[in-house]
Amino acid sequence: MPAIETQPAAATTVEELPQDGTGVTIIDPWLSPFKDSLKRRFAKSQEWIQKIEETEGGLDRFSKGAEIFGLNVDKDNNITYREWAPNATQASLVGDFNGWNVDSHPMTKNDFGVFEIKLPAKNGEAQIHHNSKIKISLLLPSGERVDRLPAWIKYVTQDLSVSPAYDARFWNPPASERYVAKNPRPKKPLSARVYEAHVGISSPDQRVATYKEFTQNMLPRIKNLGYNVIQLMAVMEHAYYASFGYQINNFFAASSRYGPPEDLKELIDTAHGMGITVLLDVVHSHASKNVLDGINEFDGTDHQYFHEGAKGRHELWDSRLFNYGHHEVLRFLLSNLRFWMDEYGFDGFRFDGVTSMLYLHHGIGTGFSGGYHEYFGADVDEEAVAYLMIANDMLHKLYPECITIAEDVSGMPALCVPMSLGGVGFDYRLAMAIPDMWIKILKEKKDEDWDMSNICWTLTNRRHGEKTIAYCESHDQALVGDKTLMMHLCDAEMYTNMSTLSPLTPVIDRGMALHKMIRLLTHGLGGEGYLNFEGNEFGHPEWLDFPREGNNNSFWYARRQLNLTEDHLLRYQFLNNFDSAMNQLEAKYGWLHDNQAYISLKNDSDKVIVFERAGLLFIFNFHPTSSFSDYRVGVEQAGTYKIVLSSDDEQFGGHSRVSHETRFFTTPYVFLFFIIPGGRAVRLGTVPSSNTNTNMSTG
Repeated sequence: MPAIETQPAAATTVEELPQDGTGVTIIDPWLSPFKDSLKRRFAKSQEWIQKIEETEGGLDRFSKGAEIFGLNVDKDNNITYREWAPNATQASLVGDFNGWNVDSHPMTKNDFGVFEIKLPAKNGEAQIHHNSKIKISLLLPSGERVDRLPAWIKYVTQDLSVSPAYDARFWNPPASERYVAKNPRPKKPLSARVYEAHVGISSPDQRVATYKEFTQNMLPRIKNLGYNVIQLMAVMEHAYYASFGYQINNFFAASSRYGPPEDLKELIDTAHGMGITVLLDVVHSHASKNVLDGINEFDGTDHQYFHEGAKGRHELWDSRLFNYGHHEVLRFLLSNLRFWMDEYGFDGFRFDGVTSMLYLHHGIGTGFSGGYHEYFGADVDEEAVAYLMIANDMLHKLYPECITIAEDVSGMPALCVPMSLGGVGFDYRLAMAIPDMWIKILKEKKDEDWDMSNICWTLTNRRHGEKTIAYCESHDQALVGDKTLMMHLCDAEMYTNMSTLSPLTPVIDRGMALHKMIRLLTHGLGGEGYLNFEGNEFGHPEWLDFPREGNNNSFWYARRQLNLTEDHLLRYQFLNNFDSAMNQLEAKYGWLHDNQAYISLKNDSDKVIVFERAGLLFIFNFHPTSSFSDYRVGVEQAGTYKIVLSSDDEQFGGHSRVSHETRFFTTPYVFLFFIIPGGRAVRLGTVPSSNTNTNMSTG
């Protein structure tokens, strides 16, 4: 994919750009041959918005489906339950409250396939008790009767001693037990420093950790590390813990594995009090194929929420694929986003599996070369593109501080451009090529053979003007079967030589040095945001593997040994200290929201990379054996320079070979040439110039 500087011409403002979906072609002229496709996508999104305006009273009302569908209780404790199940001929609400009698509470069906029942309060109390079990019982045209969990259910629980299937519960706690938020949403951060976290693994213990524990133990840690955004994974209820949260069966339910809904609300509100933005890892790319406790075959058909037949099935994920061109599916998904924002106070979303949504081939068996034709051909699912455009536009209009991040490996142009200009409307995209590069280098090359130019190219090869979240490793690299950076660098000695009581071996010394430099180089050069998966900041020594049949349902690897950083006899503390210092430095200087770095040196023989960003001069010496004294590098701004961060400091496990007391002075440096007969240029010396150099020592 070409690294395009996607910026409007100087004389053009965003308001002056075409508003028919082709405005992005002014920003990026390479898109001009695809104006028809851009117009068609934009028109499709506008048609939906117009239709929703005419039939539903607008997107705001339409996306509040959770206030209409599912179980809702008014101020007088009257309960109304509505469910869309067009194929069913009859329905009734059953549960503990009526002894599971299918004849007790029949529902009525309207012309749109929506069943409804109202349960008036008795003696001022709701007829259904809080936390009691319920289901909807449906009669199908075949005469078969099936029971389902309500599609909009807000709380489900699992008792594995009875059945692996979930039970739907009526969540309606008394006012005294409801959590009331105390803190306002934080402002959208200028620099997004994202901590990717999973509540269940956030403990050294071999069990599932809780929302309460995350609030008490993890939030202060994340704050101290300097992260200002948390990306919470596996919160939407999923049937199988080992799926890492990517097989959703109940889209409106916060996972009960970690505690009740009120505890999640407390977690988010507490984070807000610390000034931390909280994003939900939302899965709208597919759904669990579960029937008993999911939405698959809810009304007896395979095409209620999903495409029918093979088109509605993901062959690799073994899951169901949404029909984004259906009115009620749009209501369900858009309302799902609104629900998590309004009910729990989330501040935005990281959309999982966007590549699968964007293309009819779902990225399966497809390599993206970067040719623009790949993003506008017959393989593109324009209904899914329109859904994402509408979702992003809705979120940003209703919640101005909202952040959305796209997980897309294809590099689709205009993914992070507003819908009005023909873009999909995300704030950020994940730089998925960067971790692939680091892992490939570590697998295939010794560090003395690293190509500085290639590293810089990958770190800067992005669509400038469309913001990118850079990362050198995420949860993907931590999963069993793969290796984290630290495991690649030091796995031969991770379990024997990370103690400060043992000698510092060359493997551990070099591994720790590279771990710090890789992270800072990625942080400073790779994008407009930065992401880290919990534990990777200190080089967590083990991979991540959830309890499953293949490992005898062990929790040994389904935990983060956060205690390792608190043991002052272990070297993990040094990597943890560096990660915190790196983030705190960015918070002070703001390089992530500054202009792209200017790389002034990529020296493959010296293994040195130098760049400037946000008034800072970054110098990296990746040479495995050589340090350099009085190393002259070019700088834009003359003056006196001092060290503000050195990975070689003792507090970071280094050797303190570079003194923070040293000051580095710039000197004018420019060549003066004259021409001798024959046309050969000869250098005479130097004269004062605005181009300056400074002498630095690199360790």
